[in-house]
Amino acid sequence: MMKLRLGMIGGGQGAFIGGVHRMAARLDGLYELTAGAFSSNPASSRATGVLLGLAPGRVYSSYTDLMVQESQRPEAERVQVISIVTPNHLHFAPAKLALEHGFHVILDKPMTFSLAEARELARVVAASGKRFCLTHTYTGYPMVKEARQLIRAGRLGRLRKLYVEYPQGWLSEFAEGEAGNKQAAWRTDPARSGLAGAMGDIGTHAFNLLEYVGGLPVEQLCADLNTVVPGRRLDDDGAVLLKLAGGASAVLLATQVAAGEENNVRIRAYGELGGLEWQQADANTLLLKPLHGPAEIWRTGGGYLSSFAQHSTRTPAGHPEGYLEAFANLYRNFALAIWADLEGRTPAPEVLDYPGIADGVRGMAFIENVIASGRSDKKWTDFTV
Repeated sequence: MMKLRLGMIGGGQGAFIGGVHRMAARLDGLYELTAGAFSSNPASSRATGVLLGLAPGRVYSSYTDLMVQESQRPEAERVQVISIVTPNHLHFAPAKLALEHGFHVILDKPMTFSLAEARELARVVAASGKRFCLTHTYTGYPMVKEARQLIRAGRLGRLRKLYVEYPQGWLSEFAEGEAGNKQAAWRTDPARSGLAGAMGDIGTHAFNLLEYVGGLPVEQLCADLNTVVPGRRLDDDGAVLLKLAGGASAVLLATQVAAGEENNVRIRAYGELGGLEWQQADANTLLLKPLHGPAEIWRTGGGYLSSFAQHSTRTPAGHPEGYLEAFANLYRNFALAIWADLEGRTPAPEVLDYPGIADGVRGMAFIENVIASGRSDKKWTDFTV
């Protein structure tokens, strides 16, 4: 299997998530970063290309130049996959252009700037015949996949209650007012982030994790959003009550003003027969809690785990795998799916277990429904996509 040729849009110097994407792409040796338009500043893009060791002729001044010129190269040379790691307002246009020029797309979340853009991108993906991956990292953890499979297998019985939380503390102060703090500046800017702050940045992760693990779509919600830090223009804290298909209910918490917190994403699910719990701070552990029995500790690497968890594990039990490995699992599955297509094979279900366009549309619908609910005096609002 030869490496897939990868092009990147965004992710220049000082961009956190671009470096994470590149590490994830390198981990399993399935991609080769071949081309890029790393910044809207041509000089910065060139400088990043030099640092990454790319040929000068494959470093472009704009994403449009990258798409046009790469598509004109011989098939054996041009990039095959485009990874887009720009701020939210610069997701839709390059993704659409990449698909229309015949490239597969990996896109950072949330998928677009608005739900209208998300719906249009879904139409473009369907018309293109190309594969699309959205990087909701936490679905890549082996024990998150195991939690999903246990619920699917009925180990908890009919689901009754789910709790998902994502606490951060890095925006407890007016960080966007600090010179050079690019990450805080764009995430709190409605012109670049969109309608939501914390609910768009991390609330979408929590929402995706909730629907992925529980397997039940949200049908109604009631949101309470807050802007805690004076001068901030978007929400930095919020809680959402949710009603799911099948009668289950859920609580979602997302805050960036929980001083002292880092990124301990956590999910708990409870059914008629028991519950389970996973948290990123101890990502290799899944707790299974039967109603009539002692709590069980399930660990990454165990031979008793499902094929989905084992497919996403690289090392023997007791060797921790974390955020970068989970991120890399998305890149790995995406590459394996593309190679199956190239070889005329049907990808295995374990390979197709990565977030796609439907997840992206629902994520943007979550943002717009949550914002509307937070502004409304109505207790419950229907979840519309």
